[in-house]
Formats: sequence, structure tokens, C-alpha cells
Amino acid sequence: MPRVTIIETGLIPLQHRERHGSFPQMFQHMIGAADPSIDCDVVSVVAGEPLPDPTGLQAILITGSPAGVYDNVDWIVPLEDFVREAHASRIPMVGICFGHQLMAQALGGLVRKSDKGWGIGRHVYDIAPGNGVIEGARIALACSHQDQVLEPPHGARTFMSSDFTPHAGLLYANSAALSVQPHPEFSVGFARLCCELREGKAPDDVVTSAKASLELPLENARLGAAITRFLAKSSHSSPSP
Repeated sequence: MPRVTIIETGLIPLQHRERHGSFPQMFQHMIGAADPSIDCDVVSVVAGEPLPDPTGLQAILITGSPAGVYDNVDWIVPLEDFVREAHASRIPMVGICFGHQLMAQALGGLVRKSDKGWGIGRHVYDIAPGNGVIEGARIALACSHQDQVLEPPHGARTFMSSDFTPHAGLLYANSAALSVQPHPEFSVGFARLCCELREGKAPDDVVTSAKASLELPLENARLGAAITRFLAKSSHSSPSP
């Protein structure tokens, strides 16, 4: 099985990290639950670690972040270059939330702060039939974002969508990269914390309804398993000639 290199682009505050874990730890738990044979490495660009040569990696996962892809942060442009090189080499690659937006922007899409405001709590997404990634008609997952992919890159197909987030899941033109806006790695407890952290930032009724929505179950394991299978595809384990 491949080694998955997790690119950490956001740090959870220490007081919350002790209880909920870091973003890479959440993803390691998600991947391990789906396939315990897969090992993970972590490269923390947000902590100043240099990006590796993507062509030497077996699989890549890019985490969420409080940063915006349009922010003036010194590691964003190098990470976009990294994404483009990995994509050109058909290295299996997945992005979540910020990672979703960063991949879309790097490959030619448009990302902006949405005029729909905060998406938090449990959202339900429609799944496009026959997408080759995940089955079923709908899936319920936690989200926490204001930014959205407004226009996907050329050749990308939307395989998850909702009225709030029309391009919630993208499968890119090379079929070796995908990204999703919601968070299959979030526990209910961390999703609830994300709602609490929006108090005073998002409208009160949005926060209240988001908290209430988390009383219903999340379907993390379905998308987590689909992402793990995608990263482990043997047909993508080496670049095309």
C-alpha cells in the first residue's frame, strides 16, 4: 500500500488540539479506520517545513486551514506549484476544505468568499451518479467554511453538490486528483467546536441551527473510505510516461 504524505496547512489551537488532535492526526485516524495498512507522513508547511518533490511521493492529502487561498501567505504559491506538478505527474492527490480550494485555484478554478456566508454544522450533499469515487444519492458531513469554489478548473467534474455549495466535490481532469469542501475527518465534537468558534462571527440563527444539525448522524466513514481507496489506487501509484 502507498504512503500518504499529509500536507498540514492549518494548526488547531493547542487548547483544542489536546482534546481533538491536529488535522493530520484526524486524517491518520480516518485513513487508518478505512485501511490500517496505509502509513502516513506529515509535512507541516504552516510550521515552515519545506515541501518535498511531489514526483517522489506515492499519495498526497492537503488539509484544511483558517487561511484563505487568496491570502498573502508565503507558503501558498509554492504549494500551488506543488499541486500543479503532482497533478501533471498523476500522483494520487486529495484536498479537503482549504485543500479543496487550493487545488481548484492552482489548477485554474476561481475561489472567493461566498455571499452565502458561513457554512457550518451538518450539511447534506447530492452525489452525482456513476462518479467512480463514491456511491449513493446523498451524504451528510460536517463543514466549516466561508470560501467556496465558484468556478471549477477546466475539465474538472463536480461529483458532490448542494444548494449552499454547488461545487462541494471535484474530480479533476487527470482522474488522479479529487477534492471536497466538507470534512470527513471531523468528529461530532470538533464540528460542534467549530460552530461555537463562529459565535459572534456568523449570525446567531446560523450557529444555533448548525449546532442542532449535529444531533443527526454524520457519514464520515463513507467518504473517508472512498478517499482512502482513491489514494491507494494501484493504477495511479506511478506517474504516466
